[in-house]
Amino acid sequence: MDWVRHAIWWHVYPLGFTGAHPDRGDGADHSLRRIVAWLDHAVALGANGLLLGPVFASATHGYDTTDHLRIDPRLGSDADFDALVGEAKGRGLRILLDGVFNHVGPEHPRLLAARADPGGPDDAWFRHTDDGEIAVFEGHPGLHTLDHDNPAVRDHVADVLCHWLDRGADGWRLDAAYTVPDDFWAAVLPRVRERHPDAWFLGEVIHGEHDAVTAATTIDALTQYELWKAIWSSLNDGNPHELAWALQRHDRFVAAAVPNTFVGNHDVTRLASQLHDRRHIELAVAVLCTVGGTPSVYAGDELGLTGVKEERAGGDDAVRPEFPADGSLPSGADPHVLAVHQELIGLRRCHPWLYDARTEVAEATDDRLVYVSHGDGGALRVTLDYAAGTWDVQDA
Repeated sequence: MDWVRHAIWWHVYPLGFTGAHPDRGDGADHSLRRIVAWLDHAVALGANGLLLGPVFASATHGYDTTDHLRIDPRLGSDADFDALVGEAKGRGLRILLDGVFNHVGPEHPRLLAARADPGGPDDAWFRHTDDGEIAVFEGHPGLHTLDHDNPAVRDHVADVLCHWLDRGADGWRLDAAYTVPDDFWAAVLPRVRERHPDAWFLGEVIHGEHDAVTAATTIDALTQYELWKAIWSSLNDGNPHELAWALQRHDRFVAAAVPNTFVGNHDVTRLASQLHDRRHIELAVAVLCTVGGTPSVYAGDELGLTGVKEERAGGDDAVRPEFPADGSLPSGADPHVLAVHQELIGLRRCHPWLYDARTEVAEATDDRLVYVSHGDGGALRVTLDYAAGTWDVQDA
């Protein structure tokens, strides 16, 4: 999978981006084709991959899937998916899909059949609590957990993964991979790789030891939440030592299996809202682009958009807004933040060896961090001045 060494993802949450959620059935066009107007922006940003959030049929936010083999009607049809894939591929953008295989939504046909026939064959698709109830995911009553020991479930997931890889996807983000038994992935993914040896699998993992997880599951990469947290927390607290420590951990993760790095995504408060000092956006992006990893940029973060995630119903809506259908910049877009992203992503593209670079901290004081990233191809010395809100990158 040599292509992964060069991958930089632009991450879009389609249901929000196109205005399909929370609204539905209003007669407006919210199809996947609306994303086409933004593909040139992704290319100009420096991305060469499109990481799509859920696009499969669901009842609400996309993570309550009702049919893994059908495009969400709010986003259009197979033809709309094919059109988006064709336009993306024509611009050199690979496609990563978001697969929810830990749980399904309350309208899933298997779940409805299980409710109608407790103890029947469809009921066996789901985990059960000690009192016989179908288990739910992390207390969410609308998300019902699959039984990953069931061979039929394993067959189904393998078939779904292959189906959309056949249709043009290049890989998968595996949602909530941390809750799925390791042996499930270890059994399913090799089967898929037999048909699609160049497919890349990214597992959503919040914490833990990356080397142990990738070894047990065969997942290619994991989400690097530890580094994400350390970047903004270190900047907000004026504590370079926190980021220095996280970079040591990150170095070990890179050695085991190069992770997905990010400073924002569809599940967290936007970087521009998370940071106390807006100047620090530049420092965060400098770290993203100069350490090992497969970087992703959440759509709108490169424009300095704001949005706070809240722990309530609809609490994700602020970080998953609709974007203009014509590809024009949304209100609040900051051209300077975009220019900084382009500069740093351009630097990253000029140094592809950074994919699996090792990072050594050279200096950590109360307001300054200096580290050197080095790999088979070069070395860069990065200086972050927390007090001044400035950064510098030089050949080392």
